Amino acid sequence: MEHIETIKENDHIFAIVLRKDFNQPGIHFFTPGEFSQQLGMLIHPRGKTINRHRHKLVKREIQRTQEVLVVFEGKLKVDLYNDEGKMLKSVILNPGDVILLARGGHLIEILEDTKMIEIKQGPYAGFDDKEFF
Repeated sequence: MEHIETIKENDHIFAIVLRKDFNQPGIHFFTPGEFSQQLGMLIHPRGKTINRHRHKLVKREIQRTQEVLVVFEGKLKVDLYNDEGKMLKSVILNPGDVILLARGGHLIEILEDTKMIEIKQGPYAGFDDKEFF
């Protein structure tokens, strides 16, 4: 799909970048169903109603923390690494861009004053959650 970049190695997805100018109407999910973090874009016309609903209690087991960064202002660079710590690619994110960090490692360099949101699963495991390399 245009405006979507999937960074892969050996059929493993390490990151998915959603650019701000993605504009296909409807519901589009970019992540495989087995991902513990789901990334989708919903573009609906005025007057559309999403029926009243709630989400059922479903026990899930999470093995890998995945996180989503949503850039509101500024500019940053994300260096992506495979599971062995080898650099795969650098990605520049601008306002409106989103990245799902699915596996491997990453380094984030703030290139301009930046305002962003980070979303990831909890509960937070503290120092046990990160391994620096």
